[in-house]
Amino acid sequence: MPTDTDLRFERWWTRAAAIFSTVLIVGFFAAEFSGLIRLGEWLANGIAGLPAAVEAVLAHYAALTPAMLLIPLLIGGGVGAAATWFAVPGVHRSRHALIGAGLGALSGQMLTAGLRHCTYAPEAPPGEQIAGVALTALSALALLLPAWTLMRGWTGGAAGMFRRPGTAYLLLAPTLLSLGLFLYLPGIQTAALSLSLRRFPLPQERFVCLGNYAALTADPIYQNSFVTTLAITAAIVAISLTAALGIAVLASQKVRFIAVYRAVLIAPFALSPVVSGVIFLALFREGSSGVLSALLIGLFGGAPNWLRDPSIARWVIVAASVWNILGFNILFYLAGLQNVPQDLLEAAQIDGANRWQRFFRVTLPLLSPYTFFLLVANVTYGFYGVYGAVDALTQGGPPLGAAGQLGGATDMLIYKLYQDAFSPGSPVGLAAAQAVVLFILVAGLTLLQFGRVERRVTYGG
Repeated sequence: MPTDTDLRFERWWTRAAAIFSTVLIVGFFAAEFSGLIRLGEWLANGIAGLPAAVEAVLAHYAALTPAMLLIPLLIGGGVGAAATWFAVPGVHRSRHALIGAGLGALSGQMLTAGLRHCTYAPEAPPGEQIAGVALTALSALALLLPAWTLMRGWTGGAAGMFRRPGTAYLLLAPTLLSLGLFLYLPGIQTAALSLSLRRFPLPQERFVCLGNYAALTADPIYQNSFVTTLAITAAIVAISLTAALGIAVLASQKVRFIAVYRAVLIAPFALSPVVSGVIFLALFREGSSGVLSALLIGLFGGAPNWLRDPSIARWVIVAASVWNILGFNILFYLAGLQNVPQDLLEAAQIDGANRWQRFFRVTLPLLSPYTFFLLVANVTYGFYGVYGAVDALTQGGPPLGAAGQLGGATDMLIYKLYQDAFSPGSPVGLAAAQAVVLFILVAGLTLLQFGRVERRVTYGG
């Protein structure tokens, strides 16, 4: 039973926490007041421009030929009806399929209207026509996914903790609003920019439909960056996860000063990728100014051209990235190893399993949730987080082919995207197309991991 002292402490602690939280909130709004004013003005201008935008959309649809209007409507409606038929079983399946057809036809216009129906124009190249059909079918699912939740509720399906799904959406509204303003809207603007031809920093632009994406598929430099990114990411993921698991096993042992060892092992993750790149630049800089190069020159009279040899430069990027992300992986594997039930290991030992068998048959399967999470995190890091190391170490080089006609050996997608977006005279629309492709690639790999790898994850309890 709490004493009077405990009650007084709890009361004063509650008041102190409330005052502290209020001060933080007031301080935030005071510091960001001008930014909030600009955000409000931006929203007001956007709302004021809605009538003009509606008029432009109506004028666009009025100018379409019947074929350009009906074909995407039929594709979206067909996809919506078929997908809803299989996704929402029940006695009202036919009615739900009709609703899905209407929503699919409407939702299919999102990407199609954004493309100005250019892929359905008679003069559109065959490749763009096929891509347009695929985009319409994909866009048809946008409104169907939340609608299926409501339909399952109508058919008596589980609705989580809420009897009415609307309550859940109401509670999610603030988060959805923030995501819409600061994530989805910029993403939509980037996708719209990828359909135009524009040079930085000039404001003039010209609509080119999917021309930027077609240019990427025919660009040997971009193809090299694509392959290089996949190879370096695969190396980062494989090496970092394997090394982190081995180090975590050693760091989980009961030895003196183990807390100090763990802190040292995790410390590199506190550094940004740029700082990690600078540290490795000090190690691998050519000549006597590089620590490792000076050591090899003193011992053997020479050192490799770490950053000018294409094969070695890639591995330097991998090493810097692995060193930077290693502490993050070790931290999670240490937490996972501490949660492995000791009675299972003891039972396996009694049954005659040696140390390696206990690790691979008991410990490793129980670590699969941590491995799956780290796999997704490391893949994302390999595509996005390596920019700092590339910029600090190689700037995308060394060049490949005669006069760099194939690009750079470490010119990864994220680095090429930045260079094409912000260099004077650079094709901003082409860079926006690269951003969209990179996002689709990472999102596709993440969905693939959730669809394939997660099935093999063993969750305890």
